[in-house]
Amino acid sequence: MSNSEVVELPFLPDSDVVPCCPPITAGELSRADAEKMAAMFKALSDPVRLRLFSKVASHPGGEACVCDIADVGVSQPTVSHHLKKLREAGLLTSERRGTWVYYQVAPSVVAAMAAMLDLRGRPVP
Repeated sequence: MSNSEVVELPFLPDSDVVPCCPPITAGELSRADAEKMAAMFKALSDPVRLRLFSKVASHPGGEACVCDIADVGVSQPTVSHHLKKLREAGLLTSERRGTWVYYQVAPSVVAAMAAMLDLRGRPVP
């Protein structure tokens, strides 16, 4: 039996979405937009990073201490490396509190990624 639980991310009004790229159906991406989005998707393409991202996103209160999410089957230095890659891609933010670092999902960036992939403006064949 699965212990997973669906957790809704906070709703952000459109005014809070960080503009990144136009919807994929709006036209060809510029080189800069493609590079920016590729870095985000690349960061999520690793299974350990995706699990860490999921743990932060689903953690109560919308933030997680590294001590609460490090059990993903790799060493602590590897967890730190993956969290750094997620931060560098703009998917997570972090805040040091004493000896611990707390991570939060950057919801406006995730909303921008979702908006880029939105196909509602174009009929599906």
